[in-house]
Amino acid sequence: MTQESSRIAVVTGIGRTGQTGEVIARVLAEAGMRIVAIARSGDEAKARADDLRAAGHDAVSFACDLSDESQVAKLARDVAQTAGSPPRVDALVNIAGGFAMSGPVADSTLDVWHTRLSINVATAYLATRAFLPMLRAARGSIVYFSSAAALPGANVSRMWAYAASKSSVIVLMRAVAEEERTSGVRANALAPTAIRTEANLSSMSDKTKYVEREDVAAAVSWLCSDASRAVTGQVIRLG
Repeated sequence: MTQESSRIAVVTGIGRTGQTGEVIARVLAEAGMRIVAIARSGDEAKARADDLRAAGHDAVSFACDLSDESQVAKLARDVAQTAGSPPRVDALVNIAGGFAMSGPVADSTLDVWHTRLSINVATAYLATRAFLPMLRAARGSIVYFSSAAALPGANVSRMWAYAASKSSVIVLMRAVAEEERTSGVRANALAPTAIRTEANLSSMSDKTKYVEREDVAAAVSWLCSDASRAVTGQVIRLG
């Protein structure tokens, strides 16, 4: 499949093995998409792209701190050079982010707040803004990752900073969905409960009810497909 004919999916936060990103990338690649793997660690991004190529798929990798505005701008320029002429991106999957408990509000620090916003919101915002021109060219799809913790009724005690950042991701998604409606770019968010990843299994009880990575990947694949072309501005809970 040539670079010009492939549908292109930019997948952020794809670095470590045993996490959600590698399965999402594999499922999108199996659907015929060319994967642009993005991670903060260049070695991890390259390893995931190498895995995909070893399985017969088309993939390239880039290192980027997605909370750094100048690095994200350079990333978009570099990806544009590999994305045809005119450059186009069919899907942006904003997986990059991270969970941490914040403790009681009364005992918290401002750094806790800033860190969750940077990791979970700034990364999605900067990637969205940088890739929107290429997404418009393809009338593409953006998938955001929120959390069930951001939905009404969730218990957010001691994890308020994480929940607030994931609530902001939903607001960002809704803004993009409305603003880009006429351009044909659609935006949606997944709000999973705990996902069965290596990191979660090592830090949480094995009795936790997990969402399987394959189910998350299937939802992402559907949102990136023509089958969901009429769907935008939606939050889909998983688990």
